[in-house]
Amino acid sequence: MSTKVLVTLGPASLSKEIVKSLADRGVDLFRINLSHTKLSDLGNILKKLKSWTEVPICLDSEGAQIRNQDMVSECVHFKAGNTVKIHHQQIIGDAENISFTPQSVSREFKVNDTIRVDFNAVSIKIIENSNDYLLATVENDGVVGSNKAADLDRNIHLEALTHKDKLAFAMGLKNGVKNFSLSFTNSADDVKEIREIIGSETNLISKIESIRGVINLGEILPLVDQILIDRGDLSRQVSIEKIPFLQRRIISYAKSKDVPVFVATNLLESMVEARSPTRAEVNDVASTLLMGAQGLVLAAETAIGAHPLETVDMVYSLIEQYNRWTPETSLSDIINN
Repeated sequence: MSTKVLVTLGPASLSKEIVKSLADRGVDLFRINLSHTKLSDLGNILKKLKSWTEVPICLDSEGAQIRNQDMVSECVHFKAGNTVKIHHQQIIGDAENISFTPQSVSREFKVNDTIRVDFNAVSIKIIENSNDYLLATVENDGVVGSNKAADLDRNIHLEALTHKDKLAFAMGLKNGVKNFSLSFTNSADDVKEIREIIGSETNLISKIESIRGVINLGEILPLVDQILIDRGDLSRQVSIEKIPFLQRRIISYAKSKDVPVFVATNLLESMVEARSPTRAEVNDVASTLLMGAQGLVLAAETAIGAHPLETVDMVYSLIEQYNRWTPETSLSDIINN
């Protein structure tokens, strides 16, 4: 089975010229991340993509994830020791005010809860509760922009699909979308819920990016077409030094059940700005392929990066080398071919 390349579209790549160039390179799937796409824009995006290319489209759900809402800028500075109001209603956030989505999630927060925003860029601890907002103190200096993932220091229930996800999936089905990705798949029940919406004839990718998803992998695998290891969000719940070993175990287990595995997050992250990746990045991608991953997912590299086409070219170059390589390949063949 050939290695699949999934490309996330965003401001850097959502143009006719770039999309056609990516399609010409052989990209297998164009991913639209609903966490960073307004519902009001989705219909127009789908219409444009269908007129530009025949490459299939995948809608990637927001899923069971807490995020802060819009901020006054993408570089709002929070200072340690300052107080912040966490509003239950949606507001435009600043250094003293913030709100979170899903809309009702802040009502689940309690005094002494700690909320980490954007990979612990800012950590705030709740100290007081009132009807309209919560009061929190900033525990560390940091900068936060809009729509950044956040974590609570305890488990709370979040629906597998947000209201926006359900509307977006319905729009996708109406526009002929056949591929859907469920973020933060935690259980078989999550998969069954999305299947009721998208039906049994569509392709479903379950994203494994939580401890519960890893633990419940055995019940998830028989119900999905592929899984996707999102190493970024998984590293919010598991210390980063354990991620390479979890990746190996998940790929091995999924392969034993004949379920293809895609891998995402930080594959060629330096190419968001640079024209070439680091040696560590290319080694990571090669190792991921050698483990048995059957798909590679580019995210920020193609959605907001300065070099989306060069990034995809590098991925295909690495896949080409992987396809040539065997344990018996001579050193001269590796060097010269």
